[in-house]
Formats: sequence, structure tokens, C-alpha cells
Amino acid sequence: MQDFNTVRELVEIAEFNGKTLSEVILEYQMGTYGETRDVLVQRMRDNLEVMRESVERGLNQEEQSRSGLVGGNARKVRAALEGGTLTRGGRLVSGGPFLRAAMRAMAVNEVNACMGRIVAAPTAGGSGTLPGVLLTVAEEVGADDDDLVMALFTAGAIGMIIMENASISGAAGGCQAETGSAAAMAAAAGVQLAGGTPRQSAHAAAIVLKNMLGLVCDPVAGLVEIPCVKRNAAATAQALLAIDLALAGIESVIPLDEVIVAMGQIGRSMHESLRETAQGGLAATPTARAIEKRLAMEMPNPDGF
Repeated sequence: MQDFNTVRELVEIAEFNGKTLSEVILEYQMGTYGETRDVLVQRMRDNLEVMRESVERGLNQEEQSRSGLVGGNARKVRAALEGGTLTRGGRLVSGGPFLRAAMRAMAVNEVNACMGRIVAAPTAGGSGTLPGVLLTVAEEVGADDDDLVMALFTAGAIGMIIMENASISGAAGGCQAETGSAAAMAAAAGVQLAGGTPRQSAHAAAIVLKNMLGLVCDPVAGLVEIPCVKRNAAATAQALLAIDLALAGIESVIPLDEVIVAMGQIGRSMHESLRETAQGGLAATPTARAIEKRLAMEMPNPDGF
């Protein structure tokens, strides 16, 4: 078992041994936790199944969050993709994998807002990005569940390094630390799914994370609903773009490890009103305050459900 603390070390180990990032992290976990390969793989397969179930629930069950702010938007995207939209040319502009990934991400985040079961990857607030990206990439490249399980190990490795060297908490580092980290995890894993190299995975994660630096955490009324659901949708688009750029041979001039450190520094520099306190950003707009006031009257304890 080889230890590592940075993405650079992780990539170097993978390249030296001719292995994927997922194989390196899997062997690391086997040595660290004393678990067998079969146990760890099955645990990740269970996570994949929960991700898939949350996507299906969000797309097929009509439900709204207790606040009434979230629910049904993922199904609207699916209807539009299936031809239910009236636009010039009869189709949506982006379409294809971009919208399918966004639809899936929104479905998961809507399930989370409705108190359904999700995989916090890396957090509940960022839980839609990874399944949205990976299920869509797998669909595009013809990857199977075994490939998806291994890709999740790669995502976990990137998340672990971000957590050790910066943060995955919106309260500590803003939404860049939650949804940004989720997008970086998804980009790295998506590159592996598509047949890219460990180095390309690192570049994809760096590209997407540096483009999300400074993203604040400003949940309306303190609920993980607005703007969280749509931010996960946007993060899938960022991740898919980063995957394609990396696979095309484009590299991030700033290495991922340095991007992660920069993200941590930016998070610590953010005013507390922009770190999940619902005191700044979108949460402080007149519309958001009106929503907060209404919910306070309708739901005396909106966080207690």
C-alpha cells in the first residue's frame, strides 16, 4: 500500500504502476481499513444503486419539499427533452448529455429537499452533481456498472484529498467547497469512465474547480433548496465541459493541488454571511427575505423536519 496526501502523488503512483486512480485508492482503502476488495466494491455498488434510485424517484414521483420551494423541475426538463417544449426548431438549445446530466442532478437534489434517500457526495447540498455526470457519461460511452463503481472510487479519492487540504463544507468554504468539490470529483471520475488517463482526470478536476472558485453558499431561508438544486445542474455542465477539454488534451496550467489550496484560502477569506448562514448573497435579496418571512409563519421550525 502506498500512501499519498496530494493529487500529484496519487497520479504518480497510478502512472508508475500502470493503474487507474480507482485501483490505487481501492488498494489504499484495503490496507487502511483492513477490508477486502469484495466488501469495499460492494459498498460502493450499494452507493451507486442509491444514486440511481434517487434519480428515478426525482423523475417519477410527484412531490414537493415541505417549504414548497422545490419539486418537479427535473421532470420539466425530461418533458422538454422528450419533445414537450415549444421552441424555434422544436428542440432545446443545449440538449443531449448536458441536459440529461442536469436533469439527473436536479432530480437527486429535489429528492434530498423532500427528505428522500441520497448519497452525500461529498455533501447533501452537492449530492446531485456526481450521479448526474457519471450516469450520463456512462450512457454516452457505453460503460457498465463495474466501470461506474470504479469511477466512484476515483471520485472518492479526489474528495478525500480536497477534504484533507481544503474543505467540502459550505459553512467553512462556501458553495465552491460543496458543489465545486462535487464537480471536481465528477470530472475526474468522468474522465476515467471515458477512458482517459489519471493525469487527464486531474486536469479535468482542476479545470472545473478553478472555474467555480469563489462560489458562495447563500441558501434562501437557510434551506438546502434555493439555489442549491440549480447550482448542481450548472455544476454538471461545468464538469462535462472539463471532461471533454481534458480528453482533448487541454491541461490546467495551475495544478489541481494548488487549485485546492487556493479554494481553501478563498473559503477562509469569505465573509461569514456568504458561508451557509443565509445572511448574504441571494439569501439577503428582497424576494428571499419575503420567502423566509412566509415560511417562518407557516413553518415555525423550518429546519426541524
